[in-house]
Amino acid sequence: RFFYNRLVGFMSSGSMSAHILAKEDAISHWRKLMGPTKTFKAKHMAPTTLRARFGLTDTRNATHGSDSTETAEREIGFFFPEFSLSDWYANDEPLFRTGSVRYKPEDRVHIVYKNMDNSVLR
Repeated sequence: RFFYNRLVGFMSSGSMSAHILAKEDAISHWRKLMGPTKTFKAKHMAPTTLRARFGLTDTRNATHGSDSTETAEREIGFFFPEFSLSDWYANDEPLFRTGSVRYKPEDRVHIVYKNMDNSVLR
């Protein structure tokens, strides 16, 4: 595509942060937070979105999000080659559903609790 070189240049011009989102309908929720791809459109139609607030141009629009489950799986494999989706569903996802995982903001980590008495499992 005509914009590819500009996009790659911008994406590799500084630091970035990659995340795997674990939430029901995570892709659509994240895309709603990002706002329209085109920054100008975002600024006028969705002014509180990330792209409206921080995007500069259409290729420098501040954030990226997968558009489908298949794309997400491919991109997760690129950024997190050691991550196994099947292992996560088998071992970790049930802990999130039962409330055994809590975020510890001061350490910026998630903690898994074994019991309701808050003894740490891992």
